[in-house]
Amino acid sequence: MKEEFVTKWKSQVKKGTLSFIVLNAISAKELYGYELIEIIKSATAIEIAEGTLYPLMNRLTKEGLTTSKWVEQESGIPRKYYILTSEGKMTLRAMRKYWYELETSIKSITKNEI
Repeated sequence: MKEEFVTKWKSQVKKGTLSFIVLNAISAKELYGYELIEIIKSATAIEIAEGTLYPLMNRLTKEGLTTSKWVEQESGIPRKYYILTSEGKMTLRAMRKYWYELETSIKSITKNEI
């Protein structure tokens, strides 16, 4: 087995699906950064660092897919919560449709065991 190839491939899959994963996570409810990282880790076993998440959130906001708001805490510093915009919801619906079509076709081609 070419471990180096598999490692690079896994990284590319992660990078390519991270926006989709994040949009899905915040579609259910508003989340702040650390909470979002923990949900992604627990639901997908993907390790995501703050240095990866926050630039992605900035990009999604620039694209008009998310917005954010600061919420004061009773103790500690305020938290920045991320929310899907209406454009983000429409985009996520299109992404989900494509994802399910892709998943079906991949399952079809990989059903043969090696």
